[in-house]
Amino acid sequence: MQRFKNVLFYYRGAADRSALAQAARLASKNQARLTVVEVLEDLPRALGVAPGPPADLAISLTKERQSRLRESLAAAMEDCLQAKITVLAGTPFLEITREALREGHDLVMMTAEGPLGLKKVLFGSTSMHLMRKCPCAIWVMRPGPRRRSKRILAAVAPDPFNQQKDALNTTIMELASLLAEREQAELHVVLVRDGASGNRLNRRSDTTAGRRHEWHRRVREHHKTALFELLDAYKKDTPGRVHLVKGRARTLIPKLAAKQEIDLVVTGTTCRAGAPGFFMRNTAESILQQVECSVLTVRPDGFVTPVA
Repeated sequence: MQRFKNVLFYYRGAADRSALAQAARLASKNQARLTVVEVLEDLPRALGVAPGPPADLAISLTKERQSRLRESLAAAMEDCLQAKITVLAGTPFLEITREALREGHDLVMMTAEGPLGLKKVLFGSTSMHLMRKCPCAIWVMRPGPRRRSKRILAAVAPDPFNQQKDALNTTIMELASLLAEREQAELHVVLVRDGASGNRLNRRSDTTAGRRHEWHRRVREHHKTALFELLDAYKKDTPGRVHLVKGRARTLIPKLAAKQEIDLVVTGTTCRAGAPGFFMRNTAESILQQVECSVLTVRPDGFVTPVA
């Protein structure tokens, strides 16, 4: 992949070594910078009760952790020896977001918190906070030994009437296609057509069956045309499977990911109107809490983080 050139990996211990090795290979292959970050959550509290000047203790503890982290990287993979080591103190998602802003990182990588991957442990976690607030792409990997992705799912929602949203779908397809090519994986693409508006139309007593049928046909054709126009640029490079389904995305996408044994979901984040920044919609949050595979989320252009 040529897109990411400044990668940050959030390291929490030996259990992250497999994911760290993957981040190192990605950075090495693309001649990208790799920064490995550890966050000391208890340091601010320790400084308040420790004897002596707080600044001296902070410097001493930071140097000690940097040295230990360097040793861990050497044991993980030789490519990691070229990584920059950074030890921060505070709340992980805030410090990582601030580091990404300071250093211009375009990708944050980490393992999911918990033995089951993302399922049931993501809400309120560092992963979810980063996906909501960090200005760059976030790649949350399932825990455990590294394995090649055999199936990748791009979740898109093309909309020719929304330039920002349409550009985001192009980014999703670009990344999913590049990853599928690199991993020699099967690429799946899903577009979920929301049936809520159609259901409201069906309940109207002044609408004939013929008009309802024609409306549904036009909506289906509109989505189908928009989807295949999006896919045209990627058909030659990476053959895949296309899923055009009707219903609720928060239900259907996790079910599809489980049924097709997807290893990585690539999706985008959108904004709520009136918010002081971009946040993930409830639908996206629900999807991410249900899947057990790795997830890569990307931002729309113009994202503004609420983190100062």
